[in-house]
Amino acid sequence: MSASVRIPTILRNYTGGEKEVSADGGNLAELIDNLESNHPGIKARVLDDAGALRRFVNVYIGDDDVRFIGGLDAEIADGAQISIIPAVAGGC
Repeated sequence: MSASVRIPTILRNYTGGEKEVSADGGNLAELIDNLESNHPGIKARVLDDAGALRRFVNVYIGDDDVRFIGGLDAEIADGAQISIIPAVAGGC
């Protein structure tokens, strides 16, 4: 399935500065592999060395956090909107 993926500023150097790119995959793992084939290096920024989502990277399919809908096995519907959002930390 083809989806639109919103790319955060910090990862846009992998997409040639594009804010949004298309990617294919029936589930999130396949979509990330497709992103990697078209934008080398992005996968290592989203997944850790064990192949799991990095702790401080949030991924949404529509409004749903993938951690609550199957993680890397979460299904991607055709035309879905995927958002990769790095967690922001800080404070006083």
